[in-house]
Amino acid sequence: MTTRALERARPAAALTLGWVALLWALEIADAVSGNGLDTFGVRPREMSELADVLPAAFIHFGFDHLAANTLPLLLLGFLAALRSGLRRFAGVTLLIALTSGLGVWLTAPAGSNTAGVSGVVFGLFGYLLIRGFIDRKPLDIGLGLLVAAVYGSILWGALPTDSGISWQSHLFGLAGGVLAACVFRQRPAARIPGGVARPVP
Repeated sequence: MTTRALERARPAAALTLGWVALLWALEIADAVSGNGLDTFGVRPREMSELADVLPAAFIHFGFDHLAANTLPLLLLGFLAALRSGLRRFAGVTLLIALTSGLGVWLTAPAGSNTAGVSGVVFGLFGYLLIRGFIDRKPLDIGLGLLVAAVYGSILWGALPTDSGISWQSHLFGLAGGVLAACVFRQRPAARIPGGVARPVP
């Protein structure tokens, strides 16, 4: 791996590992408090619950729930941060979490309580899947196809096939990832006199 590649990989890995460590620390705190943090899940169509749209992505209903999300978040989060840069990755993740959480708030069954980072995981999957085509970068197209080959089966989780799984979170997270790939696409370089290229504003 080149020095430049290492310079990009190290902060991407540190950010992703730190994110996952925070999720585990919060779940430990939740268990110690007798599931006191579960109140930060999203209960649909209650105005006061709009404040929990983002915090819900950091809360899980037990260690099994978090463990199921950990590996895909580590892999997809690292790849997205590596290829996008940390600043764009932060915007991408925020947009995905908002889209997923608001989708749950609007469409989840009455009386339900939804939390977890799986909506963001689905969003990162969708983001990596199509960003190469939008940015017209062969390397990212290849990466998207690889991600599809490894994790493509998760798309079943965006369908209403299991009443115990928030398919709404997954579906709207996936949509948020596609939206983020469009919103945060890399602008093509514009030529200026002298043969120097600069990004189009």
